[in-house]
Amino acid sequence: MGLPAISPSPNTSKRAHQHAIYPYLLRDLTITQPTHVWGVDITCIRLRSGWVYLYAVLDWYSRFVVSWTLDVTLDMGFVLAAIRTALSLATPTICNSDQDRHFSSPFYTDLLRDAHVHLSMDGKGRALNNLFTERLWRTVKYEEVYLKKYASPNDAHRSLTDYFESTIPNTFTSHLPPKP
Repeated sequence: MGLPAISPSPNTSKRAHQHAIYPYLLRDLTITQPTHVWGVDITCIRLRSGWVYLYAVLDWYSRFVVSWTLDVTLDMGFVLAAIRTALSLATPTICNSDQDRHFSSPFYTDLLRDAHVHLSMDGKGRALNNLFTERLWRTVKYEEVYLKKYASPNDAHRSLTDYFESTIPNTFTSHLPPKP
């Protein structure tokens, strides 16, 4: 009948046991303003042949995607580039992630700690602790990714750029005090 199945993506959340793990700081926390809490995560996007990996920084108060990037590998560079871009716009009080090796890497954690950001990590198997970011993935995939068959990483990047620019209002920075 030509109906493709929507199946789970490859598991990208692999913990590096030698890296430090930080406590979950968001239990019973009321998020009161932009930059109070950012959530970050990586998801997989299927191409006609292969995969690309999408990383996003989401402000949980405004639900604005502060920064995002796409890469064909799971190397650390694309995550660091996007978080640096986000930190150039604002500095959150807390940044929440899972315990993935990217987010527990000293390169990543030192970058956030040097910016005086508190690190929060979900426990193993606790995807609902990162609910807003998981909801972003669902929205992006059902409204954009599953409707298209990206031929290449460049095709995916162009289409996702159009999607993020057209569907997510750019009101985040208008509510921020100027960076010192």
